[in-house]
Amino acid sequence: MAELPDSVHLVGSIALDSVKEVFHLCGTTLGKRLKRIPDGEPGGRRLWISWQYPLLRASPYLGVNTQNPSVATGFHLLKIADGVRPEDVRFSELGYAREARASYLDFVVARDKGDIAKGTRFQVALPTPLAVVGAFCPGPDLPVIERAYEAAMIREVAAIADGIPHRDLCIQWDVCNEMVMYDGQLPLFTPPHFKDVSAEIAARMKRIGDAVPADVELGIHLCYGDWEAKHFVEPKDMAKMVGLANLIAGAISHPLAYIHMPVPIARDDDAFFAPLRDLKLKPGTELILGLVHADGADATKKRIAAAQKYATNFGIGTECGIARQRTPELVKSLIQVHADASRVPA
Repeated sequence: MAELPDSVHLVGSIALDSVKEVFHLCGTTLGKRLKRIPDGEPGGRRLWISWQYPLLRASPYLGVNTQNPSVATGFHLLKIADGVRPEDVRFSELGYAREARASYLDFVVARDKGDIAKGTRFQVALPTPLAVVGAFCPGPDLPVIERAYEAAMIREVAAIADGIPHRDLCIQWDVCNEMVMYDGQLPLFTPPHFKDVSAEIAARMKRIGDAVPADVELGIHLCYGDWEAKHFVEPKDMAKMVGLANLIAGAISHPLAYIHMPVPIARDDDAFFAPLRDLKLKPGTELILGLVHADGADATKKRIAAAQKYATNFGIGTECGIARQRTPELVKSLIQVHADASRVPA
């Protein structure tokens, strides 16, 4: 087998009790393997976009559709409120910038203590607007609500970049609904007004990707979901991920620091990884494979060896965040697997 990877990526959510604990455990265990580190998304953010539902529910521009609660969450779905003109729908602060600025203070303290290696960036993961609005506001009002929410999310990006030094910052877009739509196994994920899925995704990714300031690092996490600690649907192989990665890399003008792709626990076979031969990332964009699982370092190394037949250089991580249905003990074990299945950079 070729050398073990020397780059580790943490996708976002980490089921520890506090931001300080995330920075201490991950920073001291993984050291210079980490080019960037998230705050672990504690509290309401632990369930990814769920904490945005109360914000949407509180909007005077949205009302409740009482007929069809979400099968997945039980939340009542939302629509434009009666009497509201579509052009008047707008959102104020979404909360992501305030959370990021608070956690950045902890990041600076941890770095000053030596828990986090110098040169490591503070990583802020954001859901695509389509993920939030598609989950809570499906139906004929989705296009209008999504446009308003996207505008608010772009303002959040600006506020994050205004409050955190650009040399310390990485913004990651979590691309979930778009990945599942592009994969095609769950047609219900695709809104009826999407006539050309690739074109719709490319246009959205360009808008939100190019909203990130040029000197702020930008990454992409391709996601098949993490409901009940399982994907919504398992990828058949890496072909759809490679296709979407190539599409996004071609659509966004902002240079991409990395693209992360998940790998299911059972896949260490050539058939799964072979499509990586068709990956066309620009120079400077790192491939990160989410092949770290709770089955341990030896099994993870088998997946690494299988992938190395088709990709010569990549970082490693888990397939998604490690918060839902994970205990602190399991999280600590997973962080150690990252260390045992990688090497310290030269």
